[in-house]
Amino acid sequence: MKKITRRNFMIASGLTAGFALAAQPISAQAIATDTTDLTVGVVNIPVVDGEIPAYRAMPAAAENSAMQLPTILVVQEIFGVHAYIQDVCRRFAKLGYLAIAPDMYARYGDPTQLSSIDEIRQIVRQVPDAEVMADLDATVAWAIESSNGDPDQLGITGFCWGGRVVWLYAAHNPNLKAGVAWYGRLVGESSPRTPTHPLEVVTELNAPILGLYGENDRLIPLETVAKMREAIAESAEPASQCQIIVYPDAPHGFHADYRDSYQPVAARDGWQRAQDWFKQNGVG
Repeated sequence: MKKITRRNFMIASGLTAGFALAAQPISAQAIATDTTDLTVGVVNIPVVDGEIPAYRAMPAAAENSAMQLPTILVVQEIFGVHAYIQDVCRRFAKLGYLAIAPDMYARYGDPTQLSSIDEIRQIVRQVPDAEVMADLDATVAWAIESSNGDPDQLGITGFCWGGRVVWLYAAHNPNLKAGVAWYGRLVGESSPRTPTHPLEVVTELNAPILGLYGENDRLIPLETVAKMREAIAESAEPASQCQIIVYPDAPHGFHADYRDSYQPVAARDGWQRAQDWFKQNGVG
């Protein structure tokens, strides 16, 4: 595991306020959630080998109070914790949540400053699942100890790369109440850094997951979604409580309002389903 030196951390901690360079051009449909009545900004999360940055958003009324907030971990897409992921955090905060998006690539580079998706993949390939699980655990601990997080109301959501992480984290953390995975890969090749994949951990899930997928997703074959549905149907609770929605004609990234993959109808429906899912399962 790469040690986070102070120099490395200072380089990695500058979470951009804008969109990743590789995500350009930015669509005029991009949603911008204001910060009125919110506390927002970059915080530092202590981890086993140093600190990683995270973007946090929460209702301002909870700051400096004993109020406990339902907590949502927001796991980045491949482009990192850029403007879109930060906005998702603010959207949850407007609903009364503490939402935190830790920088999962902090030790390896800043994908927001890279203009090529191939360059970003070089960073992603270095990130081990075990490290991701540990960093998410550290983020939860920080949320409870330092930011009004309610340990009994913990949820997770993630997009693309982060959608896969949602399934894995649900098998990792016994205290998780619910998760929402947006078009996360379900199968893949095993490697020392990625030894297992979502389809292989269905029976180990500690919380029900809502999976949101697109019919025209070229990165996630529908047959893998069908296999996940079959595995869910054959499992005991809580895995049997999982649900998978496939949106007709929707591509990969249909919730990403800043890209041309954005599908407003599917995105709005998925966002409402996500809210309902968390509330139905004791988060919020």
